[in-house]
Amino acid sequence: MTITPKTPKTPRPRHRMRTAVLAAATALLTALPAGAHAAAGPAQVHTAGRVQDAGGTFRYSWPGVYFEGRVSGTGVGVVLDDPAADYDVQIDGTTVATLVTPGRTTRWINGLANGTHTVRLVKRNDTPWTTSSFGGFLAAPGGAVLAQPAARSRQIEFIGDSLTVGYGNLSTSRTCTGDQVRRTTNTDVSYGALTARRLGADYQVNGYSGLGMVRNYNGGSPDVSYRTYYDRALLNVPGDVWHNPGTWRPQVVVVNLGTNDFSTAINPGERWTPDSLASAYRAAYGDFVQKLRARYGAGTTIVAVGAGQYAAQVQQVVRARNDAGDSRVRYWFLDDAGLDFLGCDWHYSAHDDRLIADRLTPFLSGLPTGW
Repeated sequence: MTITPKTPKTPRPRHRMRTAVLAAATALLTALPAGAHAAAGPAQVHTAGRVQDAGGTFRYSWPGVYFEGRVSGTGVGVVLDDPAADYDVQIDGTTVATLVTPGRTTRWINGLANGTHTVRLVKRNDTPWTTSSFGGFLAAPGGAVLAQPAARSRQIEFIGDSLTVGYGNLSTSRTCTGDQVRRTTNTDVSYGALTARRLGADYQVNGYSGLGMVRNYNGGSPDVSYRTYYDRALLNVPGDVWHNPGTWRPQVVVVNLGTNDFSTAINPGERWTPDSLASAYRAAYGDFVQKLRARYGAGTTIVAVGAGQYAAQVQQVVRARNDAGDSRVRYWFLDDAGLDFLGCDWHYSAHDDRLIADRLTPFLSGLPTGW
């Protein structure tokens, strides 16, 4: 099996996004081998993530977004325009390439056995300051892009911060540079992705590092919080709103926000006292749960995760919802027994993510989802 990049000229400035995307698509198509099939359109690619369909090119920002397809033949091409994020390419369930900040390129995986193959492209890390673009899968000469894989009937949405993203979870050291954090973050092996795959579910990992429900890490950027960005598909576009195509109806939503709100001491000059922070956190959390309930309906189970300093606050929110008649809001305590926190900056390691998934999976299996 050989992996060959085919990269056109340096991409033009991105301040005119629509023009840049169209130009990129044109340039990439001219770089294809003679006889290669054009990129798969939306009807030939399965994704459950928050994406925008820009005329056959998918645009997105959240970590862990994945695209799945089927091709016949001896090779598959992956059309990307992304100068910031990293990706894994998986063929027939095996990772065959990791693409580090690929830029505007078509990456070919050649030398496959002549036959039908599944291909999966997954965004490994979080790059909220930029927009990523995926132009589809290609088939090598003599092959074809086939109909998309079927969507899974089970759907789970994970909401959280860097611990949900998988921040630095592949690191071998807790001390990391910014570049090392980016290279060692892999949302595809985060506890959410692992749990969903064990349950045979499609999933979204809507995680944003550093943000909290009302207070961000160390009190930073006080004018925004996680809730500022939740509705967006493109995180770096103010006012952007993701429009659910009607296919995203998760039976379970797992919310894990609170570490950044409470893990650092309140600094001089911040507007909070310990009591006012706890009160604002509970109020915002309750409002956020109500937003999820209105969005997804009475049949969705919302799992509120409690851990460490914020566990008692989450329990109060869940109790209030239950007392108000919403029995499908459940509390889950994230037990950190056995976790080594060997990821960058004392985050979960891949070992920890597996252990959390071991504990979360049976809890979700026992919920009244009809699974």
